[in-house]
Amino acid sequence: MGSMRILVTGSSGWLGQTLVPRLAREGHQVVGLDPVPSPLTQVTGSIADRDLVRSTIRGFRANAIVHAAALHKPNIGQRAKSDFVAVNVQGTLNLLEEAVACGVDRFVFTSTTSLMISRDIRAGRAGGASRATWITEEMVPLLPRNIYGATKFAAEHLCRVIHEQDGLPILILRTSRFFPEEDDMTHAIAQSEPNTKANEFLFRRLTVEDAAEGHVAALEKAPQLGFDTFIISARTPFSANDCEELIVDAPSVVARYFPQYRELYARAGWTMFQSIDRVYDSSRAAERLGFVCRTGFKEKLEELERDRLAKRVV
Repeated sequence: MGSMRILVTGSSGWLGQTLVPRLAREGHQVVGLDPVPSPLTQVTGSIADRDLVRSTIRGFRANAIVHAAALHKPNIGQRAKSDFVAVNVQGTLNLLEEAVACGVDRFVFTSTTSLMISRDIRAGRAGGASRATWITEEMVPLLPRNIYGATKFAAEHLCRVIHEQDGLPILILRTSRFFPEEDDMTHAIAQSEPNTKANEFLFRRLTVEDAAEGHVAALEKAPQLGFDTFIISARTPFSANDCEELIVDAPSVVARYFPQYRELYARAGWTMFQSIDRVYDSSRAAERLGFVCRTGFKEKLEELERDRLAKRVV
């Protein structure tokens, strides 16, 4: 992948703080756009401002865009639904149309696996589910349960329409959880955030470093693939055949794949979720995008063992 001039929206955010330096190390020229000032943001403002979007793309002569800016799920209680529409929908349209007008040759959109989770899926076993939901990019219908998911889903459709009408190569990355804060308390282990997050690497989490690498891979492959949608999450050890048992006895399923986990967890005072209600299958990204997360549950167990040995030495 040759050197590019890349506009990154959301450059002051959690992903942007990792992605912008990563792209710079690759030799690309990067300009960041974000409403929050930071050392990685050269243009301070909102993507809902069409004139600002136009002047930034033209002034920087961007030939690639990574659109990671959004109002997120934690903003739901703080911002009006119209704000989500303005940023997540109209802001995305502003970027797409100005990208076409300015001759940008590739566009990567940071979406979310959250839009694939309906109220019924989220209810899981408590809602009467008899098996975990095996989630792939082909799952239909998609019934987002809140304004965040609904606006991200609408933005995905705008990406598809612009690609079909104007030919702009666009890859959509539905990332699972990689933020440092808790997303919700559905599976949380009381008083142990590291325990909760380690468990989630089995089915719905990745590191922010892997999220950034997924975007690097997408930038490279976008012209070749044209248009596609990928779940970006740590590769699960489970198969669809595990789904019935996962909803009622997840620890037993985990132990089949990682026999050592029970002892490691016991030493750390950790516990496994009793029930897992959904599993994100990221195999399409491996097959078509050539991307696999470096960190998964196996690596988290190895990290746990290293920490234990380090404490013994001390």
